[in-house]
Amino acid sequence: MFDLVTNIIAGGGLLGVFALMVLENLFPPIPSEIVMTLAGFLAADGRLSLPGVIVAGTLGSVLGATFWYVLGRMVGPVRFLALVDRYGRWLTVTRPEALAAIHWFERHGGKAVFLGRMVPTVRTLISVPAGLAGMPLGRFLILTTAGSVIWVTGLALAGFWLESQYHRVQAALDPVTTVVVLGIVAVYLWRVWRQRRV
Repeated sequence: MFDLVTNIIAGGGLLGVFALMVLENLFPPIPSEIVMTLAGFLAADGRLSLPGVIVAGTLGSVLGATFWYVLGRMVGPVRFLALVDRYGRWLTVTRPEALAAIHWFERHGGKAVFLGRMVPTVRTLISVPAGLAGMPLGRFLILTTAGSVIWVTGLALAGFWLESQYHRVQAALDPVTTVVVLGIVAVYLWRVWRQRRV
């Protein structure tokens, strides 16, 4: 994973950072922690601009999140619950869980969108209930952008400050990323199996 991210950023520069952050929101196993810290390291190395890295990462993050928001908005709560009834096992969600999540989001939606942008995995998922709940697009974009700027800037600065130590971090991050991805897949399969037995 690390080598793939490195090659894309090295070949695409800021456009590569933007594209990876869009994909990170569409396909969570691409971790923003690696993308943005590597981009920050390349900025410290003089190969990219740090402000450019932050802007590209934020724009990519917001665009990817907006895709899920629009999808949630198009589906709407009625069709979403119908999908849960029909495919809940594969979504690993029951109707009561889905209803509880929708009601919770209606009470805490703004905070959830803002803070959710700084939590791995939740970063992607939080946009769907925002769309399902009909959160106004302008408010969604403001909260998503604010949370994304904080997350992206923190990661980019970490890579920037690490400078020559970054390769040591790479050696630790690559296996950790693999374990996280395998963990997500294992939890999903376990939830599918458990729902089959219910």
